[in-house]
Amino acid sequence: MKSLLFLLIATFWFGCSNSNSTQTSTYISSEEINFEVDTLATGLDHPWGMAFLPDGRILIAERPGRLSIWEDGQLSDSPVSGLPEIWVRGQGGLLDVELHPDYENNQMIYLAFAKQGDDGGSTAIARGRLTGNELQDTEVIFHARPHTGAGHHFGSRIVFDDHGYLYTTLGDRGVMQTSQDLSSHNGAIIRLYDDGSVPQDNPFAGEEEGLPEIWSYGHRNIQGMKLHPETRELWAVEHGPKGGDEINRIHKGGNYGWPEVTHGVNYDGTVITPDTTKPGMIDPILHWTPSIAPCGMDFVDSDLYQGWEGNMMVAALANHHIHRVVFSDTTVVHTEKLLEGMARFRTVEQGPDGYLYVLTESPGLFFRIVPR
Repeated sequence: MKSLLFLLIATFWFGCSNSNSTQTSTYISSEEINFEVDTLATGLDHPWGMAFLPDGRILIAERPGRLSIWEDGQLSDSPVSGLPEIWVRGQGGLLDVELHPDYENNQMIYLAFAKQGDDGGSTAIARGRLTGNELQDTEVIFHARPHTGAGHHFGSRIVFDDHGYLYTTLGDRGVMQTSQDLSSHNGAIIRLYDDGSVPQDNPFAGEEEGLPEIWSYGHRNIQGMKLHPETRELWAVEHGPKGGDEINRIHKGGNYGWPEVTHGVNYDGTVITPDTTKPGMIDPILHWTPSIAPCGMDFVDSDLYQGWEGNMMVAALANHHIHRVVFSDTTVVHTEKLLEGMARFRTVEQGPDGYLYVLTESPGLFFRIVPR
């Protein structure tokens, strides 16, 4: 459907970009394909994550603590009830939503959210059984420590791998040195069983030097993570400070360097470290300076997008665009900005129907990209 908002966006876009069609066309031209923005919902409040239910409904996590349902072409008036108590503070709130790999049999969904605890709060993971519009038997299965009163760098993404392990990203909570402290969850990716227990083959399980849940560390604030559709490896995009945003391929036990190495500087321009690489620390596959503020991302493996196959799509808050990244094996060979200036892009995800679905904030939109 075409909303008035889309028509305003289209008027702006077609007046400012090259197009092989007239001003009144609904086609947007990119380097490889023409496409159309199909607006599905407006008026969302800081939408952060989405999950696709087998019955065609789509769950949308909104940061102030609302888990909305998109069904029958519109947002339902009845959001999901039964959520855990959510600590809404700064960048914290209800963040990501993901289905259990065996959802069709167990109806379990997982939430990443900010949870209050002693002396502040931190990122937590809860799960519950979705029955209609209600989450039942809700339980918190993980709560990162230490807690802090800071309102930023919560991380947030949830990914299940092909073996049913659950991965979650955790920001450094604004205390950068904690990313190198293995007695802290902050600045790490953690790996759990689906009930929150710890796999004994985690790199620090049974070791004195680190928390058993940690899978990788030295991260600043990862807000995008997915499995590669072919290699099935875990990839992530990470916020740097002023400059130094990163794409990383995640390795077991890997140290990704923050804040010992970075391509960025403090927001006031002062130097964090002169080092951009060190022995024993993993260099990014790509870094962005100036920052694009990368958030949710996904790989394109749908045959609907001829010319975008294998590309990474990254939602970018800065410069308000989707960043298309082209690879040759694991080397970045080209990038393109799509829909620049439209909105602050929070996440992009390929749905089970093969279309790319997008959430933005300021304004809060939900749309899909339809090739033409």
